[in-house]
Amino acid sequence: MPWECGIDGCGSVFDDVESAIVHQASKHERLECKVCGTVVPDGYLAIRHAFTEHSRAEYVRAYGASSEDVRQREDLIEEVESVADMSAVATELKQ
Repeated sequence: MPWECGIDGCGSVFDDVESAIVHQASKHERLECKVCGTVVPDGYLAIRHAFTEHSRAEYVRAYGASSEDVRQREDLIEEVESVADMSAVATELKQ
């Protein structure tokens, strides 16, 4: 299944999710988390940060998100984590 970068209409497509995550982290600007101020890579890693480090309520307040926005992001996290080798992503990003 191909994975498409959804950042700002980028549209780059990858054969595996790990390559898509590495692309997002290395080819797009980093963002400041609106909840805590931590600077994180855009895309999946930013979403994962928001949903593992903060409550849903904090996310909704900080980003003005709807319940549908929250569900979409939670579904994305679940889908990515069901197939991604995050240790491979971490190794690639350390290089």
